[in-house]
Amino acid sequence: MICRPGGATLQTLWPPLGTPAGSRLGLTLEPVKASPQTQLRLLELADLDAELARLDHRRRGLPEVAELARLEARASEVRDALVVAETELGDLAREQVRAERDVEQVRARIDRDRARLDAGQVSAARELASLQAEIENLHRRQDDLEEVVLELMERRETLESQLAELATERDRLSDQTAEVAARRDAAVKEIDEQAGRASDQRGQIAAEVPADLLALYDQIRKTKGVGAAMLRGGRCEGCHLSLNAADLGVIRAAAPDEVVRCEECRRILVRTPESGL
Repeated sequence: MICRPGGATLQTLWPPLGTPAGSRLGLTLEPVKASPQTQLRLLELADLDAELARLDHRRRGLPEVAELARLEARASEVRDALVVAETELGDLAREQVRAERDVEQVRARIDRDRARLDAGQVSAARELASLQAEIENLHRRQDDLEEVVLELMERRETLESQLAELATERDRLSDQTAEVAARRDAAVKEIDEQAGRASDQRGQIAAEVPADLLALYDQIRKTKGVGAAMLRGGRCEGCHLSLNAADLGVIRAAAPDEVVRCEECRRILVRTPESGL
């Protein structure tokens, strides 16, 4: 047993003969072999997978997506405000019609009473006084109703102005939404084209990788995000940790076609002239 820095240990380096070197240290899930050239294709796959992930992140993080959400939220608020305002305007219109009808009825009553007075149809003093008092009351009633009508007209005018402003904002938001949606669609189209090319390249490379090696790579990628990394200068480019001398010794002794993995992050380690072995 070999001590690692920090107290960790590396398991026995010398198991029974016939056990693959990578399996001795858990460097592979099971013995997997592939030529060094094939293993290098994993780095191409990793680059393409990283590019596809980057494009997907860019697609989901497009500023136009957030801008559209903001515009649509505001448009929804404006639509709701328009419904409320239109409903209130309808109520005011009906209320104004009733008030104006009441004014006309009072005016008609005043005209009838005045006609009776002018025609001399009322001669009795008591009846004459009563009729004149009624006309005065009707005038006051008319003034009150006309005030109500005037107030309703002012409220309608204010509400109609608000409706016009809301309609203008609704139309402006619609134009802005169309413009931003067009920019988003153009950006998504560009991203999809790039992703399509990367996906095609990935498919071509994956078709050249043995099934067992590809399965191992994909399994690691699903859990780690990156399935394979270069061993550069004694450091795993996946987790960016330097391997200790014991691990490097085991990897150095492994056959070129043996697929090895980083003891720290469990990614496939691809050996190159830059590995520092």
